[in-house]
Amino acid sequence: MVRDPGDVLVDVGDPHKVYDKLPKLFPHNDFRSYFAGNKELTESTAFRNSSLQGAYFMIAARALGLDCGPMSGFDQQKLDEAFFAGTGLRSNFLRNLGYGDPDKLFPRLPRLGFEETCQIL
Repeated sequence: MVRDPGDVLVDVGDPHKVYDKLPKLFPHNDFRSYFAGNKELTESTAFRNSSLQGAYFMIAARALGLDCGPMSGFDQQKLDEAFFAGTGLRSNFLRNLGYGDPDKLFPRLPRLGFEETCQIL
Protein backbone atom coordinates (compact mmCIF):
# COMPACT_ATOMS: atom_id res chain seq x y z
CA MET A 1 0.00 0.00 0.00
CA VAL A 2 1.43 3.37 -0.91
CA ARG A 3 0.27 6.60 0.67
CA ASP A 4 2.00 9.93 0.73
CA PRO A 5 4.35 10.96 2.27
CA GLY A 6 6.21 7.82 1.33
CA ASP A 7 5.56 4.19 1.90
CA VAL A 8 3.86 2.91 4.99
CA LEU A 9 3.57 -0.40 6.68
CA VAL A 10 0.65 -1.82 8.55
CA ASP A 11 1.02 -1.60 12.31
CA VAL A 12 -0.09 -4.69 14.22
CA GLY A 13 -2.32 -2.35 16.24
CA ASP A 14 -4.45 -1.80 13.13
CA PRO A 15 -7.89 -3.38 13.55
CA HIS A 16 -7.77 -4.34 9.86
CA LYS A 17 -4.62 -6.44 10.02
CA VAL A 18 -3.34 -7.29 6.57
CA TYR A 19 -2.93 -10.95 7.48
CA ASP A 20 -6.70 -11.16 7.95
CA LYS A 21 -6.88 -10.67 4.18
CA LEU A 22 -4.47 -13.53 3.38
CA PRO A 23 -7.21 -16.16 2.93
CA LYS A 24 -8.48 -14.02 0.02
CA LEU A 25 -5.10 -12.81 -1.29
CA PHE A 26 -3.26 -16.14 -1.01
CA PRO A 27 -5.82 -18.95 -0.66
CA HIS A 28 -3.30 -21.73 -1.39
CA ASN A 29 -2.13 -22.10 2.21
CA ASP A 30 -3.20 -20.90 5.64
CA PHE A 31 -0.55 -18.23 6.11
CA ARG A 32 -2.82 -16.15 8.31
CA SER A 33 -2.09 -18.50 11.21
CA TYR A 34 1.67 -17.81 10.85
CA PHE A 35 1.14 -14.10 11.46
CA ALA A 36 -1.81 -13.91 13.87
CA GLY A 37 -0.43 -13.34 17.35
CA ASN A 38 3.17 -13.09 16.12
CA LYS A 39 3.93 -9.38 16.34
CA GLU A 40 7.65 -9.72 15.51
CA LEU A 41 7.00 -11.73 12.33
CA THR A 42 4.15 -9.44 11.29
CA GLU A 43 6.20 -6.27 11.75
CA SER A 44 9.35 -7.58 10.06
CA THR A 45 7.36 -8.93 7.11
CA ALA A 46 5.33 -5.72 6.77
CA PHE A 47 8.51 -3.62 6.87
CA ARG A 48 10.26 -5.78 4.27
CA ASN A 49 7.21 -5.91 1.99
CA SER A 50 6.57 -2.17 2.19
CA SER A 51 10.24 -1.55 1.34
CA LEU A 52 9.95 -3.81 -1.70
CA GLN A 53 6.72 -2.16 -2.84
CA GLY A 54 8.36 1.26 -2.45
CA ALA A 55 11.27 0.10 -4.61
CA TYR A 56 8.88 -1.19 -7.30
CA PHE A 57 7.10 2.16 -7.23
CA MET A 58 10.39 4.02 -7.74
CA ILE A 59 11.43 1.75 -10.61
CA ALA A 60 8.09 2.43 -12.33
CA ALA A 61 8.35 6.18 -11.70
CA ARG A 62 11.90 6.30 -13.04
CA ALA A 63 10.82 4.31 -16.10
CA LEU A 64 8.32 7.15 -16.73
CA GLY A 65 11.14 9.70 -16.50
CA LEU A 66 10.48 10.96 -12.99
CA ASP A 67 13.23 11.63 -10.47
CA CYS A 68 12.93 9.83 -7.12
CA GLY A 69 14.70 10.50 -3.88
CA PRO A 70 14.16 7.95 -1.11
CA MET A 71 15.05 9.28 2.34
CA SER A 72 15.41 8.04 5.88
CA GLY A 73 16.75 9.90 8.90
CA PHE A 74 13.57 11.91 9.49
CA ASP A 75 11.51 12.29 12.65
CA GLN A 76 9.27 9.27 12.11
CA GLN A 77 7.12 9.89 15.17
CA LYS A 78 6.28 13.47 14.13
CA LEU A 79 5.52 12.43 10.57
CA ASP A 80 3.30 9.56 11.68
CA GLU A 81 1.42 11.82 14.11
CA ALA A 82 0.86 14.42 11.38
CA PHE A 83 -0.24 12.09 8.60
CA PHE A 84 -1.29 8.74 10.06
CA ALA A 85 -2.75 9.44 13.51
CA GLY A 86 -5.50 6.95 14.26
CA THR A 87 -5.00 4.96 11.05
CA GLY A 88 -2.89 2.05 12.30
CA LEU A 89 -0.24 2.96 9.72
CA ARG A 90 3.27 4.24 10.16
CA SER A 91 5.96 5.46 7.81
CA ASN A 92 8.81 3.38 6.46
CA PHE A 93 10.71 5.95 4.40
CA LEU A 94 10.07 9.18 2.56
CA ARG A 95 10.30 9.55 -1.16
CA ASN A 96 10.31 12.74 -3.15
CA LEU A 97 8.99 12.40 -6.67
CA GLY A 98 8.97 14.77 -9.61
CA TYR A 99 11.27 16.44 -12.11
CA GLY A 100 14.48 17.70 -10.58
CA ASP A 101 16.39 20.71 -11.83
CA PRO A 102 19.11 19.16 -14.04
CA ASP A 103 21.59 21.80 -12.84
CA LYS A 104 21.08 20.74 -9.23
CA LEU A 105 20.81 16.96 -9.54
CA PHE A 106 23.75 14.85 -8.43
CA PRO A 107 25.26 12.60 -11.06
CA ARG A 108 24.80 8.90 -10.41
CA LEU A 109 26.82 7.94 -7.34
CA PRO A 110 29.47 5.21 -7.47
CA ARG A 111 28.30 1.64 -6.99
CA LEU A 112 30.08 -1.31 -5.42
CA GLY A 113 31.02 -4.06 -7.82
CA PHE A 114 29.47 -7.53 -7.82
CA GLU A 115 32.55 -9.08 -6.24
CA GLU A 116 32.36 -6.53 -3.39
CA THR A 117 28.76 -7.26 -2.50
CA CYS A 118 27.98 -10.85 -3.50
CA GLN A 119 29.29 -14.32 -2.77
CA ILE A 120 28.49 -17.31 -4.94
CA LEU A 121 27.77 -20.33 -2.78
